[in-house]
Parts: sequence; structure tokens; C-alpha cells
Amino acid sequence: MTAQLTGGRAVRRPLWRDRNFALFWAGQTVGELGTRMSGVAVPLLAAGPMRASVFQVSLLTVLAWLPYLLFALPAGLLADRVHLRRLMIGCDLGRAALLSSLPVVALVGRLTLAFLYVVGLCGVLTVLFTVAYKSIVPALAPADRLVEANARLTVTADTAALVGPTVGGALAGLVGAARTFLGTALAFLLSAATLAAVRPPVRDRRAADRVPVRAALTEGLRFVGQRPILRSILACTATSNFFAIGTNALEVSYLVRELRAGPATVGLVFSLGAVGGLVTGAFAAPLSRRIGTARVIWMAMAVPGPLYLLVPLARPGWGLALYVVGLAAFSANAVLYNVSILSYRQRITPPELLGRVNAAFLWVCFGVVPLGALAGGLLGSQWGLRPALVVCALGTWSAALFVLLSPLRTMRDLPAT
Repeated sequence: MTAQLTGGRAVRRPLWRDRNFALFWAGQTVGELGTRMSGVAVPLLAAGPMRASVFQVSLLTVLAWLPYLLFALPAGLLADRVHLRRLMIGCDLGRAALLSSLPVVALVGRLTLAFLYVVGLCGVLTVLFTVAYKSIVPALAPADRLVEANARLTVTADTAALVGPTVGGALAGLVGAARTFLGTALAFLLSAATLAAVRPPVRDRRAADRVPVRAALTEGLRFVGQRPILRSILACTATSNFFAIGTNALEVSYLVRELRAGPATVGLVFSLGAVGGLVTGAFAAPLSRRIGTARVIWMAMAVPGPLYLLVPLARPGWGLALYVVGLAAFSANAVLYNVSILSYRQRITPPELLGRVNAAFLWVCFGVVPLGALAGGLLGSQWGLRPALVVCALGTWSAALFVLLSPLRTMRDLPAT
């Protein structure tokens, strides 16, 4: 990344003007949109034309998350031993091929739930892509601009989370759910094309090749376990994910049954709630500099916590605004926290180990997701929706204790190494 001299000072170009980062950013914008479109098109296809039961549709969600538990650690090992950009391109091409097969099979009248479950295996490619994605960013941005780079990419992901489901649902209504996958396949092809044009610096990964496979699989976990700050961040993230996904498992039923919200209102509530993340992502870098890169981590988790309780306090009508505020508070916390911890992890981890460290976090933090969804559903059915949401809100807030009682509490900024 080049810098220009102005009046004796080095003035760096904005990240968006750097060719490699701009190409990568544009490709991930399109790729995220494709992921979100397919996320709504798959259950619509199963529940609509295929007449799948509630349990059969829920299996699609299980298939979407299960690969993180089964394949995250091997994916980290692979990411540390191969060319990251080529791995990502291969994953994009594979996902495009799998998704484009759906309308073809539907056209000849051979589309079944079993085939849809097979296509769900593209979640394995998503795991590989995600590990590589989190590991390649340090090659595209200098260490002191990782927060800015990750914030831009996170804002892109949040924007796709707003737009993607709407676009996917609209396309499914216009052309049918099966044909919608042609659009998602095109998005992955465009992502692959931009990645092919990126030319990041080549980093030596031979050190990872010298480690035996059995030891290398758990080397990322050992790296995290030996560092108190990373250990506390991992425990905080896993706890927060567990209770947050419990809330997610209940929120549609809560909005429809308790708050008497229609489908359009539910979509509007989710969209307005995501605005908190978009705003925070836009200011993540200056906020981290002003507050401190260490202090911002525990503050992001602790300060918005009381607002989570507005979710179970919401009421029909204008009382829905309480739900929106609580959701926006969590969205803002998640973006600021995730940008900060990812940037720190990328900065302190040796390049030859970064894939396995990222995979270790994904394995633990996403591995608890199915368990959290199950726990939320059980609490909601046994205790009722509002009491279950209170438990989930307090549980999500309690995750802050792991970072608040860690070495981060006495630090302003995170160590550089």
C-alpha cells in the first residue's frame, strides 16, 4: 500500500483506493449478497413447492452450521498449507456449481429433499472459504489498518444481511425459488473473478508443512490456550453466541405470537435492528482509537447489556420500538466487538498459523450455535417466550465477564505482538 509525501508527511491512500483491497472488498460484497440470498431461498424452496415439514426444514439449518463443528479444524490446517486465494476461488466455483444445479434438476422434475440436503453440503465449502477469508486480510492491509479493513468488510456483510434476504425473497416470488439460485450462483462466480484479479503478497507457509498433521490440527487451539487474552475472548464469544442464538430461535415466534406482528413488520423490525451494526461498523476504527483497542472490547460487551432486556419488555403496537432498540444495541455490540477481536487475532498470530487459529475460533464459537438454538427452543416451550428471552438476554450480557475480568480490564490498548 503506497503513501504519498505532503509537506514532509506521509499520507497513505484510502484503503478503497488500493487495487488489491478494493477488488477483494467488491468481490466479498457480491459474495455475501449471494450467501444471504441462498439463505432465504433454500427454506422457501423446501417449505413451499417441496411441502417439507417443520422438522425437515430445520434440518437445512443444521446442515448449514454442522460443517463448522466437523470441518473447521481441518479447514484451518488446509488454509495454512495451500494458496489462500486459489482455495477461495475453488470454494466459490464449487458453491456456484452446486447451487446452479438446483434449477437444472428442478427443470427436469427430479428435485427432492435428499438432493437439497446434498446441496447443503456446500456448507463445507463455506467453512473453507471463511477460514481463508479471515486469514488473507492481513496480506491486503497493513497491521495498523486491520481494524479499518475489517470494519469495511463487516459493514458490507451487515448490508448484505439487510438486502440479501429481501432480494432473495423477491426473486423467489417473481421467478420461483429454484430459479433464484441462478442469481446466487452468479454472485459466487463474480466473487471468484475478483479474487482471480487480486495479487496479494506471497507469504511463506512452509513452516506449517513441517508440522505433523495430527499435531498441526490442534496447534491453533494450543496457541489460543497459551494466551490469556485470546482465551478470555474465546470464552466470551462462545458464551455470547450460545445465548444470542437462543434468542434468534425464539424471536420470530415471539414477534408473531406475543407482539402480533405481521410478516412485513417482522422484516422491518429486523432491518431497523441491523442499523445499529451498520452505524457502529462505519465508526469502528475511530472509536477504537479514541477508546483504546483493548478497552473497546470489554466496553462493547458490557455497556449495551441492559438494553438487551428491552426485547422481552416489548409490547404490541408502538411497544415494538423497544424490541428494535434492544436488537440495535446487540447489533452494534456485535460489530464493534467482532471487528476489534478479529483485528487483534490477525495482528498477533504468525502468518503460517493464522488459518488454524481462525479455525479454532470458528470451531468453538460456531460449534455452540446448534446447542444454543436447541436450548432456546426448550426454554421457550417449557417456560414461555418472555421468560426464555430474559434468560437469553442476561446470558448474552454475562459473556462480558470473561473479558471484563481478564487482563484487558487494566489495559488501554492491545499489545502489538
